[in-house]
Amino acid sequence: MLQKSTDEEEEVIVDINTTPLIDVMLVLLVMLIITIPLQTQSVQLALGRGEPTQVEPPPSLTVAIDFDNTISFDNQTVANEDALQQKFKDIAAQPDQPTLFIKPNRLASYKVVAVILADAQRLGVKKIGIMGQN
Repeated sequence: MLQKSTDEEEEVIVDINTTPLIDVMLVLLVMLIITIPLQTQSVQLALGRGEPTQVEPPPSLTVAIDFDNTISFDNQTVANEDALQQKFKDIAAQPDQPTLFIKPNRLASYKVVAVILADAQRLGVKKIGIMGQN
């Protein structure tokens, strides 16, 4: 490009456009980074060859509530509420409490389910779950 000065003389611009040079240098830098092999660090470990131990599932107990609000504890019908509360006290007294699952029938009364759940919590049962219908 030419610039006009006040003397009406044409001067040549002698600046260098460095943008293409920077582009080429960045491309070369990226190619260099890609081609450099990654240094991997590894630690040699002696792995065991033993058989995995069999893990027993934690013990669980089931309180089933039938459609007519009949309560059974581990497939045995409970005579009255006091007997069920005594079973809850026995569970709470154990150092490693089993999980207590409450399995209501879909036609069972909500009040009965809520009372059983509240009694179990009040008497100290810590691991309580509710089972749904499959």
